[in-house]
Amino acid sequence: MASSNPQPLTQELLARAHSPDSAARIYSDKIQHRPLYLRPNSPPPAANARAARRKTRDEKNRKRKSQKPKPLSASQRRKLGLYDVPKDGRRYAVFEPLKKLWIGYMREVLGSHLYTGGPTCAAKLCAAEYHGAEVEVTRSGCPSRVGLKGIVIKDSKFAFEIITRKNELKLIPKEGTMFRLYIPAPVQDATDTATTTPTDKNDESNNGFSFEILGDQFQYRSADRANRKFKAHYLEKI
Repeated sequence: MASSNPQPLTQELLARAHSPDSAARIYSDKIQHRPLYLRPNSPPPAANARAARRKTRDEKNRKRKSQKPKPLSASQRRKLGLYDVPKDGRRYAVFEPLKKLWIGYMREVLGSHLYTGGPTCAAKLCAAEYHGAEVEVTRSGCPSRVGLKGIVIKDSKFAFEIITRKNELKLIPKEGTMFRLYIPAPVQDATDTATTTPTDKNDESNNGFSFEILGDQFQYRSADRANRKFKAHYLEKI
């Protein structure tokens, strides 16, 4: 017959390792009146699980953003010299292949308008890219700039940076300046009707396309100018 007051299991386990007095003391001091917290083994409700997953995801995103370095500002880029052309690269011959690429690009952009011109041609010229173009200053508020000619290596919002044939780097403001550009016509081979690559001559006797742009109307970044619609209106001459 079982005892009416059975000994707790914890006391039996303590009696195996300690003397009866020590077991009774340990049980009364550390076990008898201490609550035992049990973690439920069932999963939490779906709403709590979704909130926990969202919280974990947000913490990971915040940690990832904090570890990602901030981009450099424009002033920091200028201070580091990221916009500067290295001195060993300031040679006209280095940018001549870029000039040939630009001529081919403009021939594709203009198409048949290379020979006819017109309003459609003007709209395409306004939105075109001018890195690699060879420009010449025909009119300017500063007389010393007239006659400067070189390949555009940097088309910023307010100025053209060009490299001349004398390997000189010039910064020409767009404001108050008229630039002249020339696109040679494709050279026809005598034995074939297909066009060949353009000659590298600077003469304009092969019925090429010559035009002028007013720098005041080109005071936009090239990326912004590509999506901008220009309207024809009267402009005062310089």
